[in-house]
Amino acid sequence: MRSDTHSRGFDNRVTQALGIRYPIIQGGMQWLGLAELASAVSNAGGLGILTALTQPTPNALRAEIERCRAMTDQPFGVNLTILPAIKPPPYAEYVGAIIEGGVKIVETAGRSPAEFIERFKEAGVTIVHKCTSVRHAQSAERSGVDMVSIDGLECAGHPGEDDVGGLVLIPAAARALKIPVIASGGIADGHGMAAALMLGAEGVNMGTRFCVTQEAPMHPQIKQALVAASERDTRLIFRSLRNTARVFGNAIAREVVATEQRPGGCEFEEIRPLVAGARGRAALASGEVDGGVITAGQCIGLIDDIPTCAALIERMVGDCREQLQRVARMAA
Repeated sequence: MRSDTHSRGFDNRVTQALGIRYPIIQGGMQWLGLAELASAVSNAGGLGILTALTQPTPNALRAEIERCRAMTDQPFGVNLTILPAIKPPPYAEYVGAIIEGGVKIVETAGRSPAEFIERFKEAGVTIVHKCTSVRHAQSAERSGVDMVSIDGLECAGHPGEDDVGGLVLIPAAARALKIPVIASGGIADGHGMAAALMLGAEGVNMGTRFCVTQEAPMHPQIKQALVAASERDTRLIFRSLRNTARVFGNAIAREVVATEQRPGGCEFEEIRPLVAGARGRAALASGEVDGGVITAGQCIGLIDDIPTCAALIERMVGDCREQLQRVARMAA
């Protein structure tokens, strides 16, 4: 089912371990990591990712895995984000659904996946863990993950609280780790991919860029809003709560920031109605740009079209090679 391509593949530890043509991974994204998008990325030579917790139950995840498998004969993975909660989802059951579904690649995020690593390893699953700091990446390496995806401050979603951009964070992680490093945050084109490889990464992870593709299950009006935006059109919310998240700077985000910046700050309960997940999901589906929180990274300033995943990946790979060759000629 892979699309016709004319570019030769990459050969490094990431492509070899994941069984993919290009070291380009579609990050797990809540509400958007569905079979349509994941299969399109995988068919184009990258690694598509389903998002486990987008599915309401482990059985629903099993069904989505089967749906994705019917749409691609290439490798794909599942994202499992593990977060602290008073009443957490049945993570162990989601792990079971991933393993029983025959998925051989998992992207973990949030807190350490240490409690599930042995189960994944016994099932032959390759683990890519997403981190926002070198110290957390080193801890994940000690726990036994196979690769680390390192998120710089530019990224969509949660960049951590250290405020370190990719230009420093990527090489710092590559120097500190023996396992492969995948660069995440701020990457939307072949120039960014070439830069990440030069900084020591062996692949790239993209969320926002894959949101703005034809196959992404997001309303066209939201995609057009991101195309029209600049790199200045995101906001960092939850800063005062030490749970920073980068989102599109719509009316909801501006109201949350203003509430947090009031004298004395705010409690989460004051902004909960604004940031409710159901409200954000509805906005993505309806196209109401100011309807809820819309996660987006600073790379929206580099996005100016809505291609298919296949066209995007082929263009990225071509541009990446061109930039690497340009630098090589300069150095020579």
